[in-house]
Amino acid sequence: MTSPTGPTARAGAALCAFALLFSAGCAGTASDQIGEVIRLDPRLDDLIPAGAKIEKLAGGFAWSEGPAWLPKEEALVFSDIPNNRVMRWKDGEGLGVYLRPAGYTGTRARGGETGSNALLLDSNGNLVLCQHGDRRVSRLKKDWSFEPLVTHYRGKRLNSPNDAVFHSNGDLYFTDPPYGLERGMADPAKELDFQGVYRLPKGTTEPVLLTKGITRPNGIGFSPDEKKLYVACSDPDRAIWMIYDVQADGSITNGEVFFDATTWFKEGRPGLPDGLKVDRAGNIFATGPGGVLVFTPDGAHLGTISTGQKTANCGFGDDGTVLYMTADMFLCRIRLTTKGLGF
Repeated sequence: MTSPTGPTARAGAALCAFALLFSAGCAGTASDQIGEVIRLDPRLDDLIPAGAKIEKLAGGFAWSEGPAWLPKEEALVFSDIPNNRVMRWKDGEGLGVYLRPAGYTGTRARGGETGSNALLLDSNGNLVLCQHGDRRVSRLKKDWSFEPLVTHYRGKRLNSPNDAVFHSNGDLYFTDPPYGLERGMADPAKELDFQGVYRLPKGTTEPVLLTKGITRPNGIGFSPDEKKLYVACSDPDRAIWMIYDVQADGSITNGEVFFDATTWFKEGRPGLPDGLKVDRAGNIFATGPGGVLVFTPDGAHLGTISTGQKTANCGFGDDGTVLYMTADMFLCRIRLTTKGLGF
């Protein structure tokens, strides 16, 4: 399947997804068990039932990311970044290409992480994509074309939006590291001299800079009451998660280190702080060194869902009690007792 460049071609690629079981190195309905759940605190048993296993659903991706649940389709979509496509997986149907191109719609051949990264739904159920190659956040329209939501900050192009979360008032909070640029930090096309965390007020196209104090901002999420904002930092020299107080005007203050995993990364545990999700009770499921680390709201590390891979992101699906994980070349899942926010 070739990479089309126009809206009509994109629509054709996406519509074909439902009829295709993509077989180039991908196992459509495989359910092998991998990894293990490392339990450090008995409170983890209230979130992940005893005996829960990590299921490998599909594999063969260049780098899987950004899982998002589509409730109307009862299916999961996720990014395969270097291949510039969004994949779709559903129980009983397996795997197919949902959208291509997904993050880079240009005609010039280029390297780097071109595809979409995080995927999420707006309040109307539309798919929103952090598009690395196009350096923007866009909404997928019903005709399968992209509607850019934010592209610049004060006249300068964004680096490559990575992860995002909607506030209940419709504002979009997102991170902007350099990973989608062909040469990363050294790319001559980089227009901003920092990596920002932003808020895009609902109905606007001009983002508000919240902080530029995180060297590699990545995963992002709110506490259930939206009074706290968590931001991952995927810097090998400062592999941490930050926590901020969210003010009434949408700004953030009082930034503190929520958890520091730098030593674990230096010891060789696979992965860096990346995507994160929060459950109804405020527990944080955060990908990082070792897999998906599970934290209480006060920062206690209860245990780790160890996939054995560099784990990029996670997301709740089904009825909210299933955690899907994108772990390097694999798509995995584990069944929980808790439920994710929004379910």
